[in-house]
Amino acid sequence: MDKSKQLGEMKVSKLLIKFSLPAIVGMLVNALYNVVDRIYIGNGVGSQGIAGIAIAFPVMLVMMAFNMLIGIGANSLVSIRLGQNRKEEAEVIFGNAVSLLILSSLILTIIGLVGLEPLLKLLGASEQIVPYARRYIQIILLGGVFQSIGMGMNNFIRSEGSPKIAMYTMLIGALINTILDPIFIFGFHWGMQGAAFATVISQAVSAIWVMRYFLKGNSLLKIRKKDLKLKPAVIRGILALGAAPFAMQIAASIQNFIMNTSLATYGGDIAISGMGVVFSIMTLMVMPVFGITQGAQPIIGYNYGAKKYDRVKETYKLAVIFATSIVILGWIVSRLFPEQLVSMFNSKDTELIAFGTIAIKRFMMFLPFIGFQIVSSNYFQAVGKPKHSALLGLSRQVLILIPALIILPKFYGLEGVIFAGPLADIFSAVVTGIFILIEMKKLDDNHKSTIIRDEEETEISLYGYSDIVNIDKVINEL
Repeated sequence: MDKSKQLGEMKVSKLLIKFSLPAIVGMLVNALYNVVDRIYIGNGVGSQGIAGIAIAFPVMLVMMAFNMLIGIGANSLVSIRLGQNRKEEAEVIFGNAVSLLILSSLILTIIGLVGLEPLLKLLGASEQIVPYARRYIQIILLGGVFQSIGMGMNNFIRSEGSPKIAMYTMLIGALINTILDPIFIFGFHWGMQGAAFATVISQAVSAIWVMRYFLKGNSLLKIRKKDLKLKPAVIRGILALGAAPFAMQIAASIQNFIMNTSLATYGGDIAISGMGVVFSIMTLMVMPVFGITQGAQPIIGYNYGAKKYDRVKETYKLAVIFATSIVILGWIVSRLFPEQLVSMFNSKDTELIAFGTIAIKRFMMFLPFIGFQIVSSNYFQAVGKPKHSALLGLSRQVLILIPALIILPKFYGLEGVIFAGPLADIFSAVVTGIFILIEMKKLDDNHKSTIIRDEEETEISLYGYSDIVNIDKVINEL
């Protein structure tokens, strides 16, 4: 079966598993980049090293935001065009996305390196933490183009029906990173720079793998020189559909910035380190949900473009069930083994373990609701409704979480910082539920309309006429 046609014909449950499992593995592997870095740095450098990465993390989120703006935005558009059998337009979009990914990464690298130290202090780094953060993020910025190519272009491998290849992209990079981390940190004693070099080298290998896939000739989408020339209309379409995940990542960066400054004010460096550990653990538990949304996105996008609304709804429901099951499992683990989870990052720092154990229990209180919220907001992204997706994505990080991080600590100190997270989780889930109920009703109506129209067209075709008004004439002639 044709790679793209299977999206509209294969059984939905089988298709979602086929696409989601590689994506889940890929996202888990991708999460290991930061988690493995923090585990090795925590044990090899100490809690100040973990704090250094936590401070640098908002910068990395901005880099990821631009990759998602272009990669996911263009990927959504490509999936819809493939569903409409408009392959040439899909390739133009793809070519423009390649140029945008490279150009944006080079601009971000230059801007980041020029104003790095003042930026790190603005992000909440103390004089003790700045050297750790600077050593790490400088190297990450220099390798930004590799991250853009590997992460941004990998979306297209998945959208054209090759989820296993997309999984290998992530798997290869993470394995290399995991192997090089202990060699560079403990063997060569490079500390923070060692972790950063391991990450950049692994991303470079992933980028080479992705480029090889598109250049060797077996891909559905081709990199053609004429399509690399930027076209304003195409750029607008990419940016419009990529606005939601971009806004979510920028919001995550702002949220990390506000949280780090609040943690520095009310808890000091140990609080920054502790929440850095909590975020790493939470990322590992939530990343499979993003894998499910990545697996569901091309299925939903293709079938929405093909007006197969029953398959769209079925894919969404199954994605919610899978995502919720995964986060509930993670939530149970966080309830039963919080101290053991924190100890992986540093087994000797009792202060870090004590704070991290309390924080993980409280901050992840409503984790079971996150799966539904993420899948639902990404559903709107997949069907070409970026405004809805952006609103729902931002409802947690901007509309609720950021105000909570600003207000609650004034009354409850460090406790207020920690409890801002679960408050945002539950309220954003409620808002998302209202939006998705309305959307599902519209989807049902569209499906019924499509069935009625198909039945009318079938009835007309039986008489060999293209216009329903001719039916009366046929009857009279009979």
